[in-house]
Amino acid sequence: MISNELLKGTLKTIVLRLLEENGRMYGYEMTKEVEKLTDGKVKITWGGLYPTLHKLEADHLIVAEEVNIGKRVRKYYTLTESGNNTAKEKVQEFIDFVAIMGQILNPKPSLNIG
Repeated sequence: MISNELLKGTLKTIVLRLLEENGRMYGYEMTKEVEKLTDGKVKITWGGLYPTLHKLEADHLIVAEEVNIGKRVRKYYTLTESGNNTAKEKVQEFIDFVAIMGQILNPKPSLNIG
């Protein structure tokens, strides 16, 4: 299981990528998709997801649409054009970060000739 501490800095990127790949999603659907994609190793909490969704909405990167499902209201989220661009940037930024962390955590042996 991946710690919430590690997830905290990546949740925005995860949400943007999910919406980029799937188009329109609601919160519970996002949490289940992440669990499925990670074989249960990553679990997104409501306390982490919904503040992230609200922040992305306030930053005009996503828009919310309320849909009546029987007696319930479900809020679906989609990317804005700006959100789509930001999703691509954030994913590339994270890929670069993982590569850099790999260099730090698994350094190549240095050739000290002397």
